[in-house]
Amino acid sequence: MDHWDVYLSGEIHTDWREQIERQCEAAGLPVSFTAPVTNHEWSDDCGVAIMGAEPNKFWHDHKGAKLNAIRTRNLMEAADIVIVRFGEKYKQWNAAFDAGYAAALNTPLIVMHGPEHAHALKEVDAAALAVVETVDEIVSILRYVTLGDLEVGTIAAE
Repeated sequence: MDHWDVYLSGEIHTDWREQIERQCEAAGLPVSFTAPVTNHEWSDDCGVAIMGAEPNKFWHDHKGAKLNAIRTRNLMEAADIVIVRFGEKYKQWNAAFDAGYAAALNTPLIVMHGPEHAHALKEVDAAALAVVETVDEIVSILRYVTLGDLEVGTIAAE
């Protein structure tokens, strides 16, 4: 494959996406990235902003979730790899859903989270082809799978 499309899902409160994109660009990897809308307010309020206010919070969220699903489903279905990051601060149910959706699509899945989430995410981790803790590990995986290049010094200590 000459070019790989990578979907970056999950936690939106840190710059992990930008770190991956910068490092992959610097390494000259043949990848491009897509992601959900990462502006939290826009993502939450898109449905009512476009289709009208809802007095009931359930329907407010329902409208937004459906509009976001149009983007998410299309981008994930077009992806060659889905990477899902679970952050430390919030319970990211949407990230878990995206990981399950990628698994159902049989799209290669990489999951990133800290050791504190290992037990809670054991089923998600079991569906992934790789489970990592750092951006550097993700970039090394992308280098290896896209170019077949295993740089010396990138192998994690046993």
